This record gives sequence, C-alpha cells and structure tokens, in this order.
Amino acid sequence: MTPAVDPIYLDHAATTPVREEVFEAMKPFFGPRFGNPSSTHRWGREARAALDEARERVGRCLGARPDEICFTSGGTEGDNLAILGAWRALKVRGRTAVLTTPIEHKAILGAVHQTGREGAEERFVAMTPAGVVDVSSFDALLDDTVAVCSTMWVNNEIGTIQPVPKLAEKAKERGAFFHTDAVQAFGKVPIDAQKQPFDFLTISGHKIGAPKGIGALFIRRGAQIEPLMHGGTQDRGRRPGTENVAAAVGLARAAELTLAECEAHCARLTRLRDRLEAGILEKIPDAVVHGREAERAPHILNVSVPGTDSESLLMALDLRGIAASGGSACQSGSIDPSHVLTALNVRPDLASAAIRMSLGVLTTDRCIDCVIEIFPTLVAKAREFSEAQ
Repeated sequence: MTPAVDPIYLDHAATTPVREEVFEAMKPFFGPRFGNPSSTHRWGREARAALDEARERVGRCLGARPDEICFTSGGTEGDNLAILGAWRALKVRGRTAVLTTPIEHKAILGAVHQTGREGAEERFVAMTPAGVVDVSSFDALLDDTVAVCSTMWVNNEIGTIQPVPKLAEKAKERGAFFHTDAVQAFGKVPIDAQKQPFDFLTISGHKIGAPKGIGALFIRRGAQIEPLMHGGTQDRGRRPGTENVAAAVGLARAAELTLAECEAHCARLTRLRDRLEAGILEKIPDAVVHGREAERAPHILNVSVPGTDSESLLMALDLRGIAASGGSACQSGSIDPSHVLTALNVRPDLASAAIRMSLGVLTTDRCIDCVIEIFPTLVAKAREFSEAQ
C-alpha cells in the first residue's frame, strides 16, 4: 500500500513526544548538575533544591502543597501505591473492601485484584451504556467497610469523563479514601485539590510532553498510606530510592506548559476530533462511536466498524503511515476484545473491531483530511476480505 503523504500519529493517549522546552529544562541534570539530592555537599544541595522546586511547581499545577506530591515512575506505580497503600493502611481498622469500576486501566484493576488476593472484598460499580459510572450503584456499594474507591477521571479507551468530584464527596462522607487516575484527564478537565475532595490523584509525564518513567501521586495531608517499597527515607518514606531529578524537573515544566495552553489546546482538539468523527460517520454510516452519548475528553475517538476487526485495520492503517491503537497501550499484543467495551455490554463483534484514534500536538487539519480519505477505503477492503472468507 502507498503510505500517506506524511506519517500521521493518532496515538497520543499512548504517549506523546517530549517537548523541546522540557528537554532543555532537563539537560543540565544529565551534565554539571548531576548530584544526588540526598548528599549534603554542594552538588547534592543543588540537586535537592531543583527537586524541591519541581515538587512545588507540580503541586501548584494540581492545587496541592509540595509535601503532598510524591514523584513516581508513572501512572502504574502511582495507581498501585494509592490503592494498595491505602487499603493496607486501613484494613486493620475494619475497612476491608475496595470499590472501583470495571472499565478502569489495567494498572488499577491489577492493584484491586492484588488487594483481593490479600483478603479484600472487590466491589465493581455498574456503568451506564454510555460508559459513565451509575451513581446509584456507587451509593449502594459504598459503606463503612470500604477502604478506598478508585475511579479514573477520563477513560483511556473511550474518553468518557467520570463525575469524580461528586463521587469523591460521597466517599468522604462515608470515611473512605478516594483515588482517581487522572493520567488522561490532566490538561483536559479542571483539577484542583483545594476545591475537589479526592485523597489521591495520579498523573504521568509521558502523556503531557515529559519523558517516560516519571509521574506523580498526589497524597492529601492526613491520608494514610503504606509504602510499596522499603529501605530509604526519600519522599518521607512513601517512595524510597534516589530520586530522578532530571525527570522531575521535566514533569514540572511539562505540567506548567500543559495548563498554560489547556484552553486553546482543548478547543483545537475538540474541533479536530469532531471533524474526524463526522467525516467517518458520513462515509461509514453504520460505524459506531463509543461513549458518544456521554461527556468526553477532546482527544479520544473510539470507533467500531461492523464487518471488520481492529487488528487487520490497524495493520492496514500502519502500512499507510497512520498510527492508531486498539485501546490501551498496556494491552499491546493482545487479541482479546477491549475489557472496557465488554464491560459496557458492547456486542462482541463491535468490541473486537474497536479502533482508538487519539489526537494531540502532532495532529493537524491535514492529518484529519488524510484519515477521512483513507480510512473508509481500508474499511471497504477489510469488509471485502471478510466476506470472501
């Protein structure tokens, strides 16, 4: 197949390119400012000052105090630290249940399942067909035995926005901790720890123009948490080990840039996403857009075309120079239907045909025009091949 005029990257929900401003901010810490922040000499003090400043800047972006920011290796570690750490801290007080949704990222589901292996009762909230938490189900499952609730703010596969502030307030009233994975939400929805009552919140650097391997977990003052690792006093003992100063500085710069550009960036992505969605539906009327009936983040479009399968379509798109995905990047290599769509009772053939196109800094009007032109052609060929089998 002939590639598209230029490579088109529609997988920003999986990862984003490191921004030049972020790279420049990090460079000194790979060179002359290489010190260990735990050392007391001038190299160490310089590194400590940079780390403390990064912590303060990330906290400011979240409406949090510096001591409420714990740097992590990314979203998966942050999710695990919040869920496992909170449950282990509270189980001795008779709070032995963990409450979540069936459409969470596998990092959350994996952590919840681990609490189950350690004796927790796993509870899963019902979802509406549109992919939003059924609040009445949440109310019914939330009682005084729940240690921690976890609901991702923006679903990474279909982009639906969950009512996190409302759910966090309900958890607070019942004395349970509330965690939200905001990896796809940061820079897309308003987040303010001073006004919103969540106890833990996860972000990941490589989703916002920082490098892979850095993230942050907001831990509200007074929230009890057990560390996952042991052996050091760094980060108040919550996450021992020598800190990645360069990456923390990069995360702080990326977070600031993301918030400064948020309004204009989201408006642009909404316009492009809507153009792409309308163009696909116009040329493929029986295509199904998942989560369309709910409020969605502007950067994710998840669509299924009857008579196709995602694996074949993704390969065909790649041959034309277009990068997309079948859902979560953490499920790379899996041929199973999306657990998110399965949990929403989407027909198995549609769940197996789902394609996620996620927009970002590399997306232009030209990209959208090319995809609207190429995608229907690939779908037609896929359907012809399927009918011939």
